[in-house]
Amino acid sequence: MRVLVIGATGFIGPHVVSALARGGHEVVAFHRGQSHSSISNRQPEIGEILGDRRRLCDHRTELRALRPDVVVDLILSSGHQAREVVDIFRGAARRVVAISSCDVYRACGVLHGSEPGPLQAVPLTEESELRSVLQTYPPERIAMLQRVFGWLDDDYDKIPVEWEILADRELPGTVLRLPMVYGPGDQLRRFLPIVKRVMDGRPAILCEEKVAAWRAPRGYVENVAAAIALAATSERAAGRTYNVGEAESLTELEWAARIAAAMEWPGKFLVLARERMPPHLVMPGNADQHWTISTVRIREELGYTEPVAQDEAIRRTIQWERANPTASSPHAFDYAAEDAAISA
Repeated sequence: MRVLVIGATGFIGPHVVSALARGGHEVVAFHRGQSHSSISNRQPEIGEILGDRRRLCDHRTELRALRPDVVVDLILSSGHQAREVVDIFRGAARRVVAISSCDVYRACGVLHGSEPGPLQAVPLTEESELRSVLQTYPPERIAMLQRVFGWLDDDYDKIPVEWEILADRELPGTVLRLPMVYGPGDQLRRFLPIVKRVMDGRPAILCEEKVAAWRAPRGYVENVAAAIALAATSERAAGRTYNVGEAESLTELEWAARIAAAMEWPGKFLVLARERMPPHLVMPGNADQHWTISTVRIREELGYTEPVAQDEAIRRTIQWERANPTASSPHAFDYAAEDAAISA
């Protein structure tokens, strides 16, 4: 197949491009040419179209002339962007694969406090109820994410993305709902709260009681990319929506313990009630609402399995975190406050 990948040089994109190329597919990458050196210099078999995702229509003629079998858009963030993609490729491509998120589920709104009503049953399947309130993240959260992901729209929400991608009768779509993705290059530094404290020699790491028991979906970047490449090249995926993630959603404490064990940390985790936690470690929202997902559909329908085992994925991510210390962090560290809570 000829596959066009939009947003090919970010966190997940290079792994998607590599997975498709290894499968013998012709790959063309659309990107700004700023995040990395030219893809074609590193992988000569990969074609390139340079451009800004926010000005995709400027490249309409060139993109349609490519006549890709499949378009994989990794950085759709709004209904407007999704509608633009469908309009450009209707009649020129056979299918569009859109990357969505497990934050579309109503459970996410209950977790963040934007949705009223009872807790949602888990695990969440592709048929579970979606949020009724759009734009689940407040403006300040969107602004923070935009500093990390420059392509993010002000009206970010994956639900309108899914509506647009799956609604067109002439251009079939596929939607992949991703978990929290970790691995080398993770700009949100999901391992950092544990890795930094271990590297700093902390004798104990605090965890809020309900957060310690909270379960959420995760996926290693290369494994998530393999799922995207599989769905892009599987005809059966047309018109389908798939959850992507590891088969088991561990608790936050179990996950932190696996990272710490891999680093041979001699300390201990201290689980405290919310009122005894330092303010910078209190997670807002309703931790009684778990975010566990079912990934049975993509495994049974498309035969998906993870190419990288979890232990190896954790090891590689820790290695990258150690090699890439950061002066600025999206996470809060206040060891004086943490020491006071430990002593108390």
